[in-house]
Amino acid sequence: MFDLSREEITGGSLRRALVVLATPIVVQQLVLVGQQLVDVFWLGRLGPDPVAAIGLVAPVIGLLSVGSYVAYTGGQIMVSQRAGAEDDLGARRAGFHALTFVGGVNLVFAVVVAAGASTIVGLFDPGAAVAGFAATYLAILAFAHVFGGMSDALEAGFVGWGDSRTPMVINLVAIGTNIVLDPFLIFGWGPFPRLGVAGAALATMGGYALGLAVGIVATTLDRTDYGFTRESLVFHLETFRELVSVGVPRAGQEVGRQVARLVIVAVVAGVGGAAGLTAYTVGARIATVAFVPAIALGSAATSLVGQNLGAEKPARAHRATWLGVRIGTVLIGVVGIAQFLVPGWIAHLFVPGLSGNALVLTVGYLQILALGYWALGAIWTVQAGFNGASRTSVPMYATLAQYWGIRVPIAIVGAYVLGVGVWGVFWGVTLSNAVAALGLGGYFAYAVRDGMFDEAAERAAASDAD
Repeated sequence: MFDLSREEITGGSLRRALVVLATPIVVQQLVLVGQQLVDVFWLGRLGPDPVAAIGLVAPVIGLLSVGSYVAYTGGQIMVSQRAGAEDDLGARRAGFHALTFVGGVNLVFAVVVAAGASTIVGLFDPGAAVAGFAATYLAILAFAHVFGGMSDALEAGFVGWGDSRTPMVINLVAIGTNIVLDPFLIFGWGPFPRLGVAGAALATMGGYALGLAVGIVATTLDRTDYGFTRESLVFHLETFRELVSVGVPRAGQEVGRQVARLVIVAVVAGVGGAAGLTAYTVGARIATVAFVPAIALGSAATSLVGQNLGAEKPARAHRATWLGVRIGTVLIGVVGIAQFLVPGWIAHLFVPGLSGNALVLTVGYLQILALGYWALGAIWTVQAGFNGASRTSVPMYATLAQYWGIRVPIAIVGAYVLGVGVWGVFWGVTLSNAVAALGLGGYFAYAVRDGMFDEAAERAAASDAD
């Protein structure tokens, strides 16, 4: 059902190709989000402080993924372009370089962050109870990201190759492991000790590790087609340079995003306390569920754009991008309407004991977020056009403008100058999303008219000739 040949990607129905590639990625992304929501769901049974703690360190954990973003974006784009040009050795070599790169980088990050977890958390001054939970969670998650990042690199190669089913299986294994382990390790069911927040982090690590193992096995199977040959397991300087060149802007995009989120979290903690942090955490987690289809469509469109540019079909790559944008905008907009109508039910689903100011803030934030969901659908999908053409610097600059030019200033002015507290932060999020969607879409239309896809197709053809 989800089998898609290279000929179908570069010559068949674009709508079918996008749906076939995106559907398993939707499941995959729901699994990834589920991995986060599972922790919030179970830790919410321990009270609001553990929930606030994992929300506090979420941006720091995002920074731990910098190496993963380089490997995933660079790997997917390079594999897709080379696969479209029928350079199978080059595609496999790019995937192998992405895997080894992220393993080394994430291990270094893990050692440094775990050693300084308490100091990092202390910078936010969240209070003793929240700080203790946050430092524990952060130290363990740092090492979990070694396994998670390598798994991501493998998945990027499969998706770039045109196989989105295998990454779905990898992530189903990961979330299944997490779901099973979470209550046993958090609450001490059966023979397991009651580990609380540490148990949630260890369950996540176990899921990542098993998912990575499944991914490695998948590269050896004939059915998957994408795997590492002996010739591809050799260091190639030009491949490494291109991986870094294409992937680093994506990392810069995420660094800018996550540092801005650190500022936002600091503002929320300063003016909203534990109640504000709880609301922000629940809202952020729910939002990740809402734009899962947009992420999936964007990832699928990136592979479609890359392979069609590799096959020297820029007009088809252009159509693939706008098809993804149209579907993503409408689909996520509908999700926003649903969230706007039942915010209280959603809040109590994840934190059953939520009440008072924390409940008021959470309900309000969920509704404000919902107003900008259409923009999230547009942002993630229009970025696919730039990424597929190796113009990853454009989404980076757009994200920096979105967060540092709009979101952070609105949050700070609203919270401290206008005196509206965390409501200024909440509105800053939605307004920045809307402006970014309109600006990025307009610039994409201009870039295509200016020959972006034609030039990218020529570069891909030249790379294959080399």
